[in-house]
Amino acid sequence: MDPMDNNENLDQSPEERTLNADSTATDAETAKLAADLDDLRQTLLRRQADFDNYRKRIEKERADDQKRATARVVEALIPVIDGFEHALAAHREKEYEVYRKGFELIYKLLLDNITRLGVERIDPTGKAFDPHMAQAMDRTETTEHEDGTVLQTFQAAYLYNGRVLRPAMVRVAVNPAEASNKSAN
Repeated sequence: MDPMDNNENLDQSPEERTLNADSTATDAETAKLAADLDDLRQTLLRRQADFDNYRKRIEKERADDQKRATARVVEALIPVIDGFEHALAAHREKEYEVYRKGFELIYKLLLDNITRLGVERIDPTGKAFDPHMAQAMDRTETTEHEDGTVLQTFQAAYLYNGRVLRPAMVRVAVNPAEASNKSAN
């Protein structure tokens, strides 16, 4: 402290000294309240950020749950679609024409609805064999097609959001020379 301040305090009346002391105490209390207010603001900002993160996480989990539920429903419908395909392929006689048209309408409606849900039906016939998308159920030695080309699809593959719900079951072309060379090694 400056000695001049002490001299000024001595020149002040007791009321002025009390006012100065009250003023100093008020300034200290104001500073403490301002610091507390700043801490509360920081806490509020952190809580709001935590809540926003929580809300975003919950929304993402709900979306993921909805996708999983849709995938389960579609997986359950795939055998129904297969049944329609078998029924449509089996009866080509004239007496079944009316029933066939009804089955075709229902089949088309079912495929359209699962397509709207985001399901993609993949028929890999004529494409290169992809073990992530198909299971090779049979192989045929041929020189007419490139090695590893899918010759026939027994069951189509179904994708939902990039995930394979069911791989295709296919017949794959194998070049005779390639097959004999591989078995010799």
